[in-house]
Amino acid sequence: MSILVNKDTRVVVQGITGSAGSFHADMCMDYGTQIVAGATPGKGGQTFKGETSGKTAPVFDTVEGAVKETGADCSLIFVPPPFAADAILEAVAAKVPLIIAITEGIPVADMLRVRSVLDNPSLNTAGSRLIGPNCPGVITPDECKLGIMPGHIHQRGKVGVVSKSGTLTYEAVGQLTALGLGQTTAIGIGGDPVNGTDFIDVLQMFKDDDETEGVILIGEIGGSAEENAAAWIAENFNKPVAGFIAGTTAPPGKRMGHAGAVISGGKGTAEAKIEALTKAGVKVAPTPSDMGTTIQSMLS
Repeated sequence: MSILVNKDTRVVVQGITGSAGSFHADMCMDYGTQIVAGATPGKGGQTFKGETSGKTAPVFDTVEGAVKETGADCSLIFVPPPFAADAILEAVAAKVPLIIAITEGIPVADMLRVRSVLDNPSLNTAGSRLIGPNCPGVITPDECKLGIMPGHIHQRGKVGVVSKSGTLTYEAVGQLTALGLGQTTAIGIGGDPVNGTDFIDVLQMFKDDDETEGVILIGEIGGSAEENAAAWIAENFNKPVAGFIAGTTAPPGKRMGHAGAVISGGKGTAEAKIEALTKAGVKVAPTPSDMGTTIQSMLS
């Protein structure tokens, strides 16, 4: 099994005619992902062809049109920041079940508007789920790659990965592959202060996935998502969890990489997060290079 995406996932890429969208759509196609359509306003009727994969997909003016014609059940978004929130909302309106927004730099006010729609059942009538924004995407090794992650470092296996950091996701995946543990699904939830899916959402899915035997959870300073996850793990999760918290040396009040990684009012510190996770039974790796061996020690 896997979570969120698999070989049957049918994808529409919003922004497929842009430089980032075209490049990464091609890489996803080359991996074997079923990209069945692109969507760019004013570009409907064109055909996208990947330079590396050699595969093609029809381009539509709207997501609704793409879904109607191709049966797409997932949207991958590479739309510039000023227009990305509207792109997400267009996918919600088209009743796309899974929306993955790679775009970095979406204004917080725009994401608050998105959240208000996602959280309102009368507006989000299909219960669309958002991954991101500002994330590397989602991959189920050997089945479906949706995002900007390097496919070749992944290997099908038994450890789930959920992370706020793209780079640290790749590091954890690389270690799991080298150790022969592999991954069931790796998910980057993004590091913005307002996003879609959080740690608890993903942990619930990993809990219900028989193939996932353990999880690596990668957090960072700022916000309370890690503490919330720790409380949920203590009450609900019975599989081994290894953790890592980035930003232990970050000075208070200074943003470090992600928009949400700000320590404010003494809250959101690495120390507080590590303490909460440790109390919940999570084994926190002391350095990024120890993530793989930490979960390995819990599985053996």
